[in-house]
Amino acid sequence: MKMKGAQAFVKCLEEQGVEVIFGFPGGAVIDLYDELLNTDKLTHVLVRHEQAAVHAADAYGRVKGEVGVALVTSGPGATNTVTGIASAYCDSIPMVVFTGQVPTMLIGNDAFQEVDIVGITRPVTKHNYLVKKPEDLIPTIREAFHLARSGRPGPVLVDLPKDVIGAMVNYTEPKPIKMRTYKPTYEPHPGQVEKACKAILKAKKPVLYVGGGVINANAAETVTELAKKLDIPVTMTLMGLGGFPGTDPLSMGMLGMHGTYYANMAVANCDLLISVGARFDDRVTGRIDAFAPHAKIIHIDIDPSSISKNVRVDIPIVADCLHAVTAMNAWFDQSKDFSKKAAKDQHKEWHKQIKEWKNRHPLGYVEESDIIKPQFVVQKLHELTKGNAIITTEVGQNQMWAAQFYHFNKPRHFMTSGGLGVMGYGFPAAIGAQMAAPKQTVIDIAGDGSIQMNIQELATARQYKCPVKIAILNNNYLGMVRQWQELFYDKRYAHTPMEVAPDFVKLAEAYGAVGLRAKKPSEVEPVIKEALKTKNTVIMDFVISREEGVYPMVPAGKATTEMLLV
Repeated sequence: MKMKGAQAFVKCLEEQGVEVIFGFPGGAVIDLYDELLNTDKLTHVLVRHEQAAVHAADAYGRVKGEVGVALVTSGPGATNTVTGIASAYCDSIPMVVFTGQVPTMLIGNDAFQEVDIVGITRPVTKHNYLVKKPEDLIPTIREAFHLARSGRPGPVLVDLPKDVIGAMVNYTEPKPIKMRTYKPTYEPHPGQVEKACKAILKAKKPVLYVGGGVINANAAETVTELAKKLDIPVTMTLMGLGGFPGTDPLSMGMLGMHGTYYANMAVANCDLLISVGARFDDRVTGRIDAFAPHAKIIHIDIDPSSISKNVRVDIPIVADCLHAVTAMNAWFDQSKDFSKKAAKDQHKEWHKQIKEWKNRHPLGYVEESDIIKPQFVVQKLHELTKGNAIITTEVGQNQMWAAQFYHFNKPRHFMTSGGLGVMGYGFPAAIGAQMAAPKQTVIDIAGDGSIQMNIQELATARQYKCPVKIAILNNNYLGMVRQWQELFYDKRYAHTPMEVAPDFVKLAEAYGAVGLRAKKPSEVEPVIKEALKTKNTVIMDFVISREEGVYPMVPAGKATTEMLLV
Protein backbone atom coordinates (compact mmCIF):
# COMPACT_ATOMS: atom_id res chain seq x y z
CA MET A 1 0.00 0.00 0.00
CA LYS A 2 1.57 3.27 -1.18
CA MET A 3 1.31 6.31 1.06
CA LYS A 4 3.25 9.39 2.14
CA GLY A 5 5.88 9.00 4.84
CA ALA A 6 3.79 11.18 7.17
CA GLN A 7 0.81 8.87 6.73
CA ALA A 8 3.02 5.83 7.36
CA PHE A 9 4.34 7.50 10.54
CA VAL A 10 0.83 7.90 11.96
CA LYS A 11 -0.19 4.40 10.87
CA CYS A 12 2.91 2.94 12.58
CA LEU A 13 2.03 4.68 15.85
CA GLU A 14 -1.51 3.30 15.68
CA GLU A 15 -0.08 -0.15 14.92
CA GLN A 16 2.08 0.10 18.08
CA GLY A 17 -0.98 0.88 20.22
CA VAL A 18 0.00 4.52 20.85
CA GLU A 19 -2.94 6.62 22.05
CA VAL A 20 -1.30 9.83 23.32
CA ILE A 21 1.66 11.83 21.98
CA PHE A 22 3.24 14.83 23.70
CA GLY A 23 4.88 17.39 21.47
CA PHE A 24 5.46 20.82 19.97
CA PRO A 25 5.26 21.55 16.22
CA GLY A 26 7.74 23.24 13.90
CA GLY A 27 8.67 23.52 10.25
CA ALA A 28 10.56 20.22 9.99
CA VAL A 29 7.59 18.21 11.30
CA ILE A 30 4.73 20.24 9.86
CA ASP A 31 3.77 17.37 7.53
CA LEU A 32 3.47 15.00 10.51
CA TYR A 33 1.31 17.48 12.40
CA ASP A 34 -0.90 17.99 9.38
CA GLU A 35 -1.39 14.21 9.13
CA LEU A 36 -2.30 13.95 12.85
CA LEU A 37 -5.50 15.86 12.01
CA ASN A 38 -6.60 12.90 9.89
CA THR A 39 -6.73 10.37 12.74
CA ASP A 40 -9.09 10.06 15.67
CA LYS A 41 -7.04 7.28 17.28
CA LEU A 42 -4.23 9.52 18.52
CA THR A 43 -4.48 12.40 20.98
CA HIS A 44 -1.73 15.00 20.68
CA VAL A 45 -0.95 17.04 23.79
CA LEU A 46 0.57 20.43 22.99
CA VAL A 47 3.11 21.24 25.70
CA ARG A 48 4.67 24.68 26.13
CA HIS A 49 8.30 23.47 26.12
CA GLU A 50 9.83 20.39 24.50
CA GLN A 51 11.51 19.27 27.74
CA ALA A 52 8.03 18.99 29.24
CA ALA A 53 6.93 16.77 26.33
CA VAL A 54 9.57 14.18 27.20
CA HIS A 55 8.88 14.26 30.96
CA ALA A 56 5.14 13.92 30.30
CA ALA A 57 5.76 10.98 27.92
CA ASP A 58 8.05 9.44 30.56
CA ALA A 59 5.36 9.47 33.27
CA TYR A 60 2.59 8.51 30.85
CA GLY A 61 4.55 5.41 29.87
CA ARG A 62 5.32 4.55 33.50
CA VAL A 63 1.71 4.75 34.64
CA LYS A 64 0.38 2.80 31.64
CA GLY A 65 3.25 0.31 31.55
CA GLU A 66 3.75 1.20 27.89
CA VAL A 67 6.11 3.16 25.65
CA GLY A 68 5.80 6.94 25.99
CA VAL A 69 6.00 9.01 22.79
CA ALA A 70 7.19 12.57 22.15
CA LEU A 71 7.33 14.49 18.87
CA VAL A 72 9.30 17.72 18.32
CA THR A 73 10.83 19.72 15.51
CA SER A 74 14.49 20.02 14.48
CA GLY A 75 17.26 22.18 15.95
CA PRO A 76 16.24 23.83 19.24
CA GLY A 77 13.15 21.65 19.45
CA ALA A 78 15.36 18.58 19.39
CA THR A 79 18.00 19.92 21.78
CA ASN A 80 15.30 20.88 24.29
CA THR A 81 14.47 17.18 24.67
CA VAL A 82 17.96 16.13 25.80
CA THR A 83 17.42 16.57 29.55
CA GLY A 84 14.22 14.51 29.48
CA ILE A 85 15.85 11.80 27.37
CA ALA A 86 18.83 11.62 29.73
CA SER A 87 16.49 11.29 32.72
CA ALA A 88 14.59 8.44 31.04
CA TYR A 89 17.91 6.77 30.17
CA CYS A 90 19.14 6.88 33.77
CA ASP A 91 15.83 5.45 35.04
CA SER A 92 15.35 2.82 32.29
CA ILE A 93 12.06 4.27 31.03
CA PRO A 94 10.66 2.98 27.71
CA MET A 95 10.17 5.89 25.33
CA VAL A 96 10.45 6.83 21.66
CA VAL A 97 11.27 10.44 20.84
CA PHE A 98 10.74 11.59 17.26
CA THR A 99 12.65 14.67 16.12
CA GLY A 100 12.33 16.54 12.85
CA GLN A 101 15.43 17.09 10.73
CA VAL A 102 16.32 19.23 7.72
CA PRO A 103 16.10 17.52 4.29
CA THR A 104 18.78 14.90 3.71
CA MET A 105 20.55 16.96 1.02
CA LEU A 106 21.08 19.78 3.55
CA ILE A 107 22.40 17.63 6.42
CA GLY A 108 25.93 18.76 7.28
CA ASN A 109 25.51 22.16 5.60
CA ASP A 110 24.62 24.12 8.75
CA ALA A 111 21.09 24.60 7.46
CA PHE A 112 18.51 26.59 9.42
CA GLN A 113 17.56 24.70 12.59
CA GLU A 114 19.94 21.83 11.87
CA VAL A 115 21.71 19.99 14.70
CA ASP A 116 23.24 16.53 14.88
CA ILE A 117 20.73 15.30 17.43
CA VAL A 118 21.81 11.68 16.85
CA GLY A 119 25.35 12.60 17.86
CA ILE A 120 24.19 14.74 20.77
CA THR A 121 21.94 12.04 22.26
CA ARG A 122 24.09 8.98 21.55
CA PRO A 123 25.38 8.77 25.16
CA VAL A 124 21.87 9.07 26.69
CA THR A 125 19.75 6.81 24.48
CA LYS A 126 19.45 3.05 24.34
CA HIS A 127 19.78 3.50 20.59
CA ASN A 128 19.07 6.22 18.05
CA TYR A 129 18.45 6.48 14.33
CA LEU A 130 18.73 8.97 11.48
CA VAL A 131 16.32 7.76 8.78
CA LYS A 132 18.12 8.54 5.51
CA LYS A 133 15.90 6.69 3.03
CA PRO A 134 12.10 6.54 2.73
CA GLU A 135 12.13 2.72 2.57
CA ASP A 136 13.78 2.63 6.01
CA LEU A 137 11.08 4.71 7.72
CA ILE A 138 8.60 1.99 8.68
CA PRO A 139 11.14 -0.70 9.72
CA THR A 140 13.00 1.88 11.82
CA ILE A 141 9.89 3.01 13.72
CA ARG A 142 8.93 -0.59 14.46
CA GLU A 143 12.44 -1.45 15.59
CA ALA A 144 12.56 1.66 17.80
CA PHE A 145 9.47 0.58 19.74
CA HIS A 146 10.83 -2.96 20.06
CA LEU A 147 14.11 -1.68 21.48
CA ALA A 148 12.45 0.80 23.85
CA ARG A 149 10.21 -1.79 25.52
CA SER A 150 12.33 -4.97 25.45
CA GLY A 151 15.23 -6.09 27.65
CA ARG A 152 16.28 -3.27 29.94
CA PRO A 153 13.87 -0.54 28.78
CA GLY A 154 15.10 2.85 27.70
CA PRO A 155 14.61 5.86 25.42
CA VAL A 156 15.14 5.55 21.66
CA LEU A 157 15.41 8.58 19.37
CA VAL A 158 14.34 8.59 15.71
CA ASP A 159 15.48 11.59 13.62
CA LEU A 160 13.20 12.22 10.63
CA PRO A 161 14.43 14.37 7.70
CA LYS A 162 11.71 16.48 6.12
CA ASP A 163 12.09 14.94 2.65
CA VAL A 164 11.80 11.38 4.06
CA ILE A 165 8.45 12.05 5.71
CA GLY A 166 7.26 13.77 2.53
CA ALA A 167 8.23 10.89 0.21
CA MET A 168 6.02 8.00 -0.93
CA VAL A 169 6.63 4.67 0.83
CA ASN A 170 5.27 1.12 0.68
CA TYR A 171 3.44 0.22 3.89
CA THR A 172 4.32 -3.40 4.61
CA GLU A 173 2.68 -5.73 7.10
CA PRO A 174 4.47 -6.00 10.47
CA LYS A 175 6.71 -9.02 11.09
CA PRO A 176 8.44 -10.22 14.25
CA ILE A 177 11.49 -8.06 14.98
CA LYS A 178 14.76 -9.99 14.73
CA MET A 179 18.05 -8.30 15.55
CA ARG A 180 21.19 -10.39 15.25
CA THR A 181 23.15 -8.56 17.95
CA TYR A 182 20.33 -7.83 20.37
CA LYS A 183 18.83 -10.78 22.24
CA PRO A 184 17.98 -10.00 25.88
CA THR A 185 17.96 -12.93 28.30
CA TYR A 186 14.55 -13.26 29.92
CA GLU A 187 14.69 -16.73 31.46
CA PRO A 188 17.01 -17.33 34.46
CA HIS A 189 19.57 -20.14 34.48
CA PRO A 190 18.06 -22.94 36.63
CA GLY A 191 21.42 -23.62 38.27
CA GLN A 192 21.77 -20.00 39.39
CA VAL A 193 18.20 -19.98 40.70
CA GLU A 194 18.94 -23.07 42.76
CA LYS A 195 22.16 -21.55 44.13
CA ALA A 196 20.28 -18.41 45.13
CA CYS A 197 17.45 -20.34 46.80
CA LYS A 198 19.86 -22.55 48.76
CA ALA A 199 21.71 -19.44 49.96
CA ILE A 200 18.40 -17.94 51.11
CA LEU A 201 17.57 -21.12 53.05
CA LYS A 202 20.84 -20.79 54.98
CA ALA A 203 20.61 -17.07 55.68
CA LYS A 204 19.71 -15.93 59.19
CA LYS A 205 19.80 -12.19 58.44
CA PRO A 206 18.57 -11.71 54.85
CA VAL A 207 17.43 -8.46 53.26
CA LEU A 208 15.48 -8.09 50.01
CA TYR A 209 16.65 -5.01 48.10
CA VAL A 210 14.06 -3.93 45.50
CA GLY A 211 14.75 -1.54 42.62
CA GLY A 212 12.89 0.04 39.72
CA GLY A 213 13.43 -3.04 37.56
CA VAL A 214 10.79 -4.80 39.63
CA ILE A 215 8.22 -2.20 38.55
CA ASN A 216 9.37 -2.19 34.92
CA ALA A 217 9.00 -5.98 34.82
CA ASN A 218 5.56 -5.96 36.49
CA ALA A 219 7.07 -8.17 39.18
CA ALA A 220 5.80 -6.38 42.32
CA GLU A 221 3.23 -9.04 43.27
CA THR A 222 5.73 -11.85 42.68
CA VAL A 223 8.41 -10.14 44.78
CA THR A 224 5.85 -9.52 47.55
CA GLU A 225 4.95 -13.22 47.46
CA LEU A 226 8.63 -14.16 47.83
CA ALA A 227 9.19 -11.78 50.76
CA LYS A 228 6.12 -12.97 52.66
CA LYS A 229 6.75 -16.63 51.93
CA LEU A 230 10.28 -16.35 53.35
CA ASP A 231 9.57 -13.68 56.00
CA ILE A 232 12.35 -11.44 54.64
CA PRO A 233 12.50 -7.70 55.47
CA VAL A 234 12.40 -5.47 52.37
CA THR A 235 14.04 -2.17 51.52
CA MET A 236 13.53 -0.22 48.32
CA THR A 237 15.43 2.25 46.19
CA LEU A 238 13.86 5.58 45.26
CA MET A 239 12.80 4.09 41.90
CA GLY A 240 11.62 0.89 43.59
CA LEU A 241 9.06 2.54 45.89
CA GLY A 242 5.75 0.75 45.38
CA GLY A 243 7.54 -2.41 44.25
CA PHE A 244 6.66 -3.75 47.71
CA PRO A 245 3.83 -2.35 49.88
CA GLY A 246 5.22 0.53 51.93
CA THR A 247 2.85 -0.06 54.85
CA ASP A 248 3.55 -3.81 55.11
CA PRO A 249 5.25 -4.85 58.40
CA LEU A 250 8.17 -6.27 56.38
CA SER A 251 8.84 -2.91 54.70
CA MET A 252 11.80 -0.89 55.96
CA GLY A 253 11.19 1.92 53.48
CA MET A 254 13.95 3.44 51.38
CA LEU A 255 17.66 2.82 51.90
CA GLY A 256 20.69 4.95 51.09
CA MET A 257 21.63 8.60 51.47
CA HIS A 258 18.21 9.64 52.80
CA GLY A 259 16.97 6.17 53.66
CA THR A 260 15.68 5.06 57.02
CA TYR A 261 18.11 4.36 59.84
CA TYR A 262 16.83 0.79 60.20
CA ALA A 263 17.05 0.00 56.47
CA ASN A 264 20.66 1.17 56.31
CA MET A 265 21.59 -0.68 59.50
CA ALA A 266 19.90 -3.85 58.24
CA VAL A 267 21.84 -3.79 54.98
CA ALA A 268 25.08 -3.11 56.82
CA ASN A 269 24.54 -6.09 59.13
CA CYS A 270 22.78 -8.63 56.89
CA ASP A 271 24.37 -11.94 55.92
CA LEU A 272 22.54 -12.14 52.57
CA LEU A 273 21.45 -9.29 50.30
CA ILE A 274 19.00 -10.23 47.54
CA SER A 275 18.99 -7.45 44.95
CA VAL A 276 16.12 -7.53 42.45
CA GLY A 277 16.11 -5.01 39.61
CA ALA A 278 18.45 -2.53 41.32
CA ARG A 279 21.82 -1.26 40.13
CA PHE A 280 23.73 -0.44 43.36
CA ASP A 281 23.69 3.30 42.69
CA ASP A 282 26.13 5.46 44.69
CA ARG A 283 23.20 7.11 46.54
CA VAL A 284 22.30 3.63 47.84
CA THR A 285 25.73 2.21 48.61
CA GLY A 286 27.60 5.16 50.12
CA ARG A 287 31.22 4.10 50.61
CA ILE A 288 31.52 0.90 48.56
CA ASP A 289 33.93 -0.93 50.87
CA ALA A 290 31.50 -0.50 53.79
CA PHE A 291 28.36 -1.54 51.90
CA ALA A 292 26.86 -4.86 53.11
CA PRO A 293 30.35 -5.96 54.24
CA HIS A 294 29.21 -9.23 55.85
CA ALA A 295 26.78 -10.29 53.15
CA LYS A 296 26.75 -12.72 50.32
CA ILE A 297 25.04 -10.89 47.43
CA ILE A 298 22.49 -12.23 44.95
CA HIS A 299 21.84 -9.89 42.03
CA ILE A 300 18.93 -10.35 39.61
CA ASP A 301 19.02 -8.01 36.61
CA ILE A 302 18.16 -8.25 32.92
CA ASP A 303 21.18 -6.10 32.01
CA PRO A 304 24.38 -8.18 32.28
CA SER A 305 26.50 -5.01 32.28
CA SER A 306 24.95 -4.05 35.65
CA ILE A 307 26.17 -7.23 37.36
CA SER A 308 29.25 -6.56 39.53
CA LYS A 309 29.53 -3.10 37.95
CA ASN A 310 29.61 -1.23 41.28
CA VAL A 311 29.51 -3.96 43.93
CA ARG A 312 30.96 -7.50 43.82
CA VAL A 313 28.21 -10.09 43.39
CA ASP A 314 28.38 -13.72 44.56
CA ILE A 315 25.36 -15.18 42.74
CA PRO A 316 24.42 -13.34 39.52
CA ILE A 317 21.13 -14.10 37.77
CA VAL A 318 20.81 -12.43 34.36
CA ALA A 319 17.09 -12.51 33.63
CA ASP A 320 13.84 -10.58 33.65
CA CYS A 321 12.87 -9.93 37.29
CA LEU A 322 9.41 -11.43 36.88
CA HIS A 323 10.73 -14.65 35.34
CA ALA A 324 13.55 -15.00 37.88
CA VAL A 325 11.45 -14.40 41.01
CA THR A 326 8.66 -16.62 39.64
CA ALA A 327 11.25 -19.41 39.26
CA MET A 328 12.47 -18.83 42.83
CA ASN A 329 8.93 -18.98 44.22
CA ALA A 330 8.35 -22.24 42.35
CA TRP A 331 11.63 -23.69 43.69
CA PHE A 332 10.61 -22.99 47.30
CA ASP A 333 7.11 -24.37 46.71
CA GLN A 334 8.62 -27.65 45.50
CA SER A 335 11.49 -27.87 47.98
CA LYS A 336 11.34 -30.43 50.80
CA ASP A 337 13.89 -28.36 52.75
CA PHE A 338 11.68 -25.27 52.98
CA SER A 339 8.80 -24.47 55.31
CA LYS A 340 7.28 -21.09 56.15
CA LYS A 341 7.41 -21.86 59.86
CA ALA A 342 11.11 -22.73 59.73
CA ALA A 343 11.85 -19.50 57.85
CA LYS A 344 9.90 -17.45 60.40
CA ASP A 345 11.71 -19.12 63.31
CA GLN A 346 15.09 -18.69 61.62
CA HIS A 347 14.57 -14.94 61.13
CA LYS A 348 12.94 -14.20 64.49
CA GLU A 349 16.06 -12.69 66.08
CA TRP A 350 16.76 -10.70 62.93
CA HIS A 351 13.32 -9.10 62.97
CA LYS A 352 13.76 -8.37 66.67
CA GLN A 353 17.00 -6.53 65.90
CA ILE A 354 15.40 -4.51 63.08
CA LYS A 355 12.52 -3.56 65.39
CA GLU A 356 15.05 -2.35 67.96
CA TRP A 357 16.75 -0.14 65.34
CA LYS A 358 13.35 1.17 64.25
CA ASN A 359 12.38 2.04 67.84
CA ARG A 360 15.76 3.67 68.42
CA HIS A 361 15.54 6.01 65.42
CA PRO A 362 12.09 6.02 63.78
CA LEU A 363 11.48 8.23 60.77
CA GLY A 364 10.13 11.47 62.21
CA TYR A 365 10.53 15.19 62.76
CA VAL A 366 10.05 17.83 65.48
CA GLU A 367 6.59 19.37 65.29
CA GLU A 368 6.01 23.08 65.93
CA SER A 369 2.66 24.70 66.70
CA ASP A 370 3.06 27.81 64.54
CA ILE A 371 5.29 26.66 61.66
CA ILE A 372 4.36 24.18 58.92
CA LYS A 373 6.75 21.26 58.71
CA PRO A 374 7.05 19.81 55.17
CA GLN A 375 6.92 16.25 56.49
CA PHE A 376 3.54 17.06 58.05
CA VAL A 377 2.22 18.23 54.67
CA VAL A 378 3.28 14.97 52.99
CA GLN A 379 1.77 12.92 55.82
CA LYS A 380 -1.50 14.80 55.43
CA LEU A 381 -1.48 14.22 51.68
CA HIS A 382 -1.04 10.49 52.34
CA GLU A 383 -3.79 10.47 54.98
CA LEU A 384 -6.36 12.44 52.96
CA THR A 385 -5.77 10.48 49.73
CA LYS A 386 -5.65 7.18 51.67
CA GLY A 387 -2.32 6.51 49.96
CA ASN A 388 -4.04 6.01 46.61
CA ALA A 389 -2.86 9.09 44.71
CA ILE A 390 -0.28 9.03 41.95
CA ILE A 391 2.58 11.17 43.24
CA THR A 392 5.11 12.92 41.06
CA THR A 393 7.95 15.00 42.46
CA GLU A 394 10.41 17.60 41.48
CA VAL A 395 13.98 17.07 42.74
CA GLY A 396 15.55 17.97 46.05
CA GLN A 397 14.13 18.08 49.54
CA ASN A 398 10.55 17.81 48.27
CA GLN A 399 11.46 14.56 46.50
CA MET A 400 13.03 13.01 49.60
CA TRP A 401 10.21 14.02 51.94
CA ALA A 402 7.73 12.49 49.49
CA ALA A 403 9.77 9.27 49.39
CA GLN A 404 10.01 9.11 53.18
CA PHE A 405 6.51 10.09 54.30
CA TYR A 406 4.13 9.04 51.50
CA HIS A 407 3.91 5.26 51.73
CA PHE A 408 3.36 3.61 48.37
CA ASN A 409 1.51 0.31 48.42
CA LYS A 410 1.20 -0.10 44.65
CA PRO A 411 3.63 0.07 41.75
CA ARG A 412 3.37 2.84 39.13
CA HIS A 413 2.11 5.35 41.69
CA PHE A 414 5.41 7.22 42.22
CA MET A 415 7.01 9.18 39.38
CA THR A 416 10.33 10.89 39.97
CA SER A 417 13.61 11.61 38.21
CA GLY A 418 15.88 9.28 40.16
CA GLY A 419 19.19 8.83 38.38
CA LEU A 420 19.57 12.25 36.75
CA GLY A 421 17.65 14.26 39.34
CA VAL A 422 15.93 16.78 37.06
CA MET A 423 14.42 19.90 38.57
CA GLY A 424 11.26 20.59 36.59
CA TYR A 425 10.36 16.93 36.08
CA GLY A 426 7.39 16.68 38.41
CA PHE A 427 4.79 19.01 36.92
CA PRO A 428 4.92 17.82 33.28
CA ALA A 429 5.16 14.27 34.66
CA ALA A 430 1.94 14.91 36.59
CA ILE A 431 0.23 15.98 33.36
CA GLY A 432 1.46 12.81 31.64
CA ALA A 433 0.31 10.67 34.57
CA GLN A 434 -3.11 12.35 34.57
CA MET A 435 -3.51 11.72 30.83
CA ALA A 436 -2.69 8.06 31.48
CA ALA A 437 -5.04 7.75 34.47
CA PRO A 438 -7.76 10.40 34.09
CA LYS A 439 -9.83 9.11 37.03
CA GLN A 440 -6.91 9.09 39.49
CA THR A 441 -5.85 11.86 41.85
CA VAL A 442 -2.42 13.08 40.69
CA ILE A 443 -0.28 15.29 42.93
CA ASP A 444 3.07 16.91 42.16
CA ILE A 445 5.03 17.46 45.37
CA ALA A 446 7.31 20.37 44.49
CA GLY A 447 9.73 22.93 45.82
CA ASP A 448 9.39 26.63 45.11
CA GLY A 449 12.61 26.51 43.10
CA SER A 450 12.02 23.45 40.96
CA ILE A 451 8.37 24.19 40.15
CA GLN A 452 9.51 27.31 38.28
CA MET A 453 11.56 25.22 35.85
CA ASN A 454 8.43 24.19 33.92
CA ILE A 455 5.73 26.40 35.42
CA GLN A 456 4.58 27.34 31.89
CA GLU A 457 2.92 23.91 31.69
CA LEU A 458 0.04 25.36 33.69
CA ALA A 459 -1.27 26.31 30.24
CA THR A 460 -1.03 22.68 29.08
CA ALA A 461 -2.80 21.40 32.18
CA ARG A 462 -5.60 23.90 31.70
CA GLN A 463 -5.96 23.31 27.96
CA TYR A 464 -6.36 19.56 28.41
CA LYS A 465 -8.43 19.88 31.59
CA CYS A 466 -5.92 17.98 33.72
CA PRO A 467 -7.01 18.49 37.35
CA VAL A 468 -3.51 17.87 38.72
CA LYS A 469 -2.69 19.21 42.17
CA ILE A 470 0.65 20.90 42.87
CA ALA A 471 1.79 20.95 46.49
CA ILE A 472 4.61 23.50 46.75
CA LEU A 473 6.76 23.14 49.87
CA ASN A 474 7.78 26.78 49.85
CA ASN A 475 10.83 27.76 51.91
CA ASN A 476 12.23 30.51 49.63
CA TYR A 477 15.41 28.49 49.19
CA LEU A 478 16.94 26.02 46.80
CA GLY A 479 16.47 23.72 49.75
CA MET A 480 18.72 20.71 49.21
CA VAL A 481 21.73 22.78 48.18
CA ARG A 482 21.07 25.08 51.14
CA GLN A 483 21.09 22.04 53.46
CA TRP A 484 24.53 21.02 52.17
CA GLN A 485 25.75 24.59 52.60
CA GLU A 486 24.47 24.60 56.17
CA LEU A 487 26.16 21.32 57.07
CA PHE A 488 29.41 21.46 55.10
CA TYR A 489 30.02 25.10 54.07
CA ASP A 490 29.57 26.98 57.39
CA LYS A 491 26.10 28.25 56.40
CA ARG A 492 27.54 30.23 53.49
CA TYR A 493 24.29 30.29 51.49
CA ALA A 494 25.81 31.09 48.11
CA HIS A 495 22.98 31.89 45.71
CA THR A 496 20.45 29.53 47.26
CA PRO A 497 18.02 32.09 48.79
CA MET A 498 15.14 32.73 46.38
CA GLU A 499 14.99 36.47 47.06
CA VAL A 500 12.36 37.18 44.42
CA ALA A 501 9.52 34.69 44.11
CA PRO A 502 6.14 34.76 42.41
CA ASP A 503 2.86 34.84 44.24
CA PHE A 504 1.89 31.27 43.36
CA VAL A 505 -1.78 31.85 44.16
CA LYS A 506 -2.01 34.77 41.70
CA LEU A 507 0.08 32.85 39.16
CA ALA A 508 -2.37 29.95 39.27
CA GLU A 509 -5.26 32.35 38.79
CA ALA A 510 -3.53 33.99 35.83
CA TYR A 511 -3.66 30.64 34.02
CA GLY A 512 -7.27 29.98 35.01
CA ALA A 513 -6.24 27.48 37.68
CA VAL A 514 -6.97 27.64 41.41
CA GLY A 515 -4.47 28.93 43.97
CA LEU A 516 -4.59 28.12 47.70
CA ARG A 517 -2.17 28.97 50.50
CA ALA A 518 -1.44 27.68 54.01
CA LYS A 519 0.79 29.60 56.40
CA LYS A 520 0.21 27.67 59.64
CA PRO A 521 -0.30 23.97 60.51
CA SER A 522 -4.04 24.35 61.16
CA GLU A 523 -4.55 25.49 57.56
CA VAL A 524 -2.85 22.50 55.91
CA GLU A 525 -5.72 20.02 56.08
CA PRO A 526 -8.43 22.46 54.90
CA VAL A 527 -6.26 23.51 51.93
CA ILE A 528 -5.64 19.89 50.88
CA LYS A 529 -9.32 18.99 51.25
CA GLU A 530 -10.34 22.02 49.17
CA ALA A 531 -7.79 21.10 46.48
CA LEU A 532 -8.88 17.46 46.31
CA LYS A 533 -12.54 18.36 45.76
CA THR A 534 -11.73 21.04 43.14
CA LYS A 535 -12.14 19.84 39.55
CA ASN A 536 -9.42 22.07 38.20
CA THR A 537 -5.67 22.40 38.25
CA VAL A 538 -4.71 23.57 41.75
CA ILE A 539 -1.57 25.07 43.24
CA MET A 540 -1.28 24.62 47.02
CA ASP A 541 1.36 26.98 48.39
CA PHE A 542 2.54 25.68 51.77
CA VAL A 543 4.79 28.22 53.50
CA ILE A 544 7.07 25.85 55.41
CA SER A 545 9.89 26.02 57.96
CA ARG A 546 12.68 27.77 56.05
CA GLU A 547 15.69 25.76 57.21
CA GLU A 548 14.15 22.32 57.67
CA GLY A 549 16.49 19.51 56.63
CA VAL A 550 16.01 16.02 55.20
CA TYR A 551 17.17 13.38 57.68
CA PRO A 552 18.59 10.80 57.98
CA MET A 553 21.42 11.90 55.71
CA VAL A 554 24.61 10.10 54.74
CA PRO A 555 27.33 12.65 53.92
CA ALA A 556 29.18 12.16 50.63
CA GLY A 557 32.00 9.63 50.90
CA LYS A 558 30.71 8.15 54.17
CA ALA A 559 29.38 4.68 54.91
CA THR A 560 25.60 4.30 55.12
CA THR A 561 25.97 3.58 58.85
CA GLU A 562 27.46 7.07 59.36
CA MET A 563 24.11 8.85 59.17
CA LEU A 564 23.34 12.35 60.38
CA LEU A 565 20.11 11.93 62.34
CA VAL A 566 19.33 15.45 63.56
